[in-house]
Amino acid sequence: MDEETNKALVVFQGNKIRRKWFNDEWWFSVVDIIAALTQNDRARKYWSDLKTKLIEEGFEVSEIIGQLKLLAEDGKLRETDCANTKSMFRIIQSIPSKKAEPFKQWLAQVGYERVQEIENPELAQKRMKELYKQKGYSEDWIEKRVRGIAIRDELTDEWKKRGVQEKMEFSILTAEISKATFGMTPSEYQKFKGLKKQNLRDHMDDLELIFSMLGERATTEIARTKDAQGFIENKDAALKGGNIAGDARKNLEIETKKRVASPENYLDVPEKEKRKRLK
Repeated sequence: MDEETNKALVVFQGNKIRRKWFNDEWWFSVVDIIAALTQNDRARKYWSDLKTKLIEEGFEVSEIIGQLKLLAEDGKLRETDCANTKSMFRIIQSIPSKKAEPFKQWLAQVGYERVQEIENPELAQKRMKELYKQKGYSEDWIEKRVRGIAIRDELTDEWKKRGVQEKMEFSILTAEISKATFGMTPSEYQKFKGLKKQNLRDHMDDLELIFSMLGERATTEIARTKDAQGFIENKDAALKGGNIAGDARKNLEIETKKRVASPENYLDVPEKEKRKRLK
């Protein structure tokens, strides 16, 4: 997740199911669902055999399965067999499992909730806040985190409008902002905090989130004002936006004699608990 991590992973009865929003609907990892239903530690082999069986029955598997890049156990994005809710129902019908019926109900509920969120975006924010509360985050932190996600979305939407290519170029521009703001790229920042696959911003404190927001919001404003087009011009805007946040960060550090970027994380102790200890 960048910030999409929570949205891209859901849990069914203790089993993690990877998913991706594609063509205006959720697509789920087939092997993850098979593993959850069968409790088989060779889910890939099970799926391979099942595909052969379905094809023999005249079922056009290739027409309902999509190869989408999902985060693998090694932390890399890999092409993965995925299916939408309708197709997953068909696949589940071919799996003899006592868990099939509750899983169908769960899939239907996930799809229904997403439709609700599209019609009323406030519901998505409400569910996100509730998830963070369950993970032990304070109300103040959650408000900043949610606001930061909105600012990030606004920036990426602006990049799309201005001809910036997703994924690689987005990553480069994000690294430019982070480097200028904190003196570290996101990957360097993750190592600094002792993180691996975890979402960096979910382990930032209030000030780190605030300066992240300032860098990205300043970048959006500069890109609009300068009417930046394409990667090169938007890279310049990203550097300037990050520098604005970086200068503000340095001024605060001079006044407080404390570094803003912190090696602290919330892997062992929840944010809410750490906040209490600081009071």
